[in-house]
Amino acid sequence: MPIPLLDSIAKAADRLFGVIDAMVVDKDAAARLKHETEMTLAQLNLAQMAVNAEEAKHASLFVAGWRPFIGWVCGAALAWQYVGAPLAEWGLTLAGLELSYSVPRVPTDSLFELVLAMLGMAGLRTYEKRRGVARH
Repeated sequence: MPIPLLDSIAKAADRLFGVIDAMVVDKDAAARLKHETEMTLAQLNLAQMAVNAEEAKHASLFVAGWRPFIGWVCGAALAWQYVGAPLAEWGLTLAGLELSYSVPRVPTDSLFELVLAMLGMAGLRTYEKRRGVARH
């Protein structure tokens, strides 16, 4: 399953490179422009990573703690959706209890978008490596 954010970035970069190929006649100049674009994208990613690192070092829980909080909320929601709720339903069935309502479920459409967005930075790093612009 492709990562939506990574797939979108790759498609946007490919379109941009198609425009460069169509607009720039000199192949060497086009290659330089593509390389500069890739380097700019890599620098933007590195700048965001620096901001993330500074946020993580911050003493205030409201600055440094929001990412872990959202990660734990997403993890708990996924755990409930795929482990907790099915086990609760199974346990209630084994106990012979018939409920007039079902065990609450988490709406996974927006949950997966959030989880994938949080994991998107890993996807951006993969994108850099695939394009050959990753710094080691």
